[in-house]
Amino acid sequence: MPAVKKSLKHHLSLYFWLMLGAFLAAFSLRVFLLPNSIIDGGTVGIALILSRLFGESYLSYFLIVLNVPFIYMAFRHIRRTFVIYMCVAVLLFAAFLMVASHIPPFLGDPIEVIVVGGALLGVGVGLIIRHGGCVDGTEILAILINRKKGYTVGQVVMFINIFIFTAYGWIFQNWHFALQSLITYIVAFKMIDLVIMGLDELKSAIIISSKPQQLANIIMDELGLGLTIMHGKGGFSGDSREILYIIVERLDLAELKEIVLREDPTAFMAIENLHEVVYGKHAHLPYKKKYRPPFHA
Repeated sequence: MPAVKKSLKHHLSLYFWLMLGAFLAAFSLRVFLLPNSIIDGGTVGIALILSRLFGESYLSYFLIVLNVPFIYMAFRHIRRTFVIYMCVAVLLFAAFLMVASHIPPFLGDPIEVIVVGGALLGVGVGLIIRHGGCVDGTEILAILINRKKGYTVGQVVMFINIFIFTAYGWIFQNWHFALQSLITYIVAFKMIDLVIMGLDELKSAIIISSKPQQLANIIMDELGLGLTIMHGKGGFSGDSREILYIIVERLDLAELKEIVLREDPTAFMAIENLHEVVYGKHAHLPYKKKYRPPFHA
């Protein structure tokens, strides 16, 4: 019984965030972007172009029809649970587009429209993606092309969107609107990343040192960070060695590098950006001890 309640609570929370994301995205389109002749990319952008040609009252219907082939692709080649969330997100988005058509539009300075409208759109779409949904079918196409041709999803989506914005400027003979749409898309894209990844900027660091255990003890003592000691082998020398793996906040990175090079000037460090870290209820991110206990692997 507790498991059922937990599952129900999880699904209610998930659908709430999908609903909120769909509302914010629809609000942005109806109030900020569409009244100022700015479009989004992907299937949403195509739907906006068609609605300008045939009537704004058809926008929701165009959005649903254009996403149907991509929903079928997702059903055939991706998880079926994703298809359910995508269908829910698209239907909610279309419904809120109808509701938001009664809200007075914002007709202001282009900078205000681009920044505020793009940010709201990015937050809305980011919430949908973060909770397993999708409202842009071209991302499905991009995933399939990535699997077969090797192009990244970002490259495929950007190519499609540049084509859509170019077509928009050519059809209506107004390249200002096309350029403003591209800038709005960039703002929204950055906000999507921010919503999905969160405000914390995490880095992962791999450290190869001649004195790994001593260095590990100093890092845990001075920075309060947990770490993982992995056993490796030199490719050229064949010598066994211990490798330190650490997840660290951006603000602690400079101090980490200082400690490593202070203790072992010959140490090697490889630092990468982390988009997301997922951990279970009994594990903790390796933050400082004064905030939460570190996870020692």
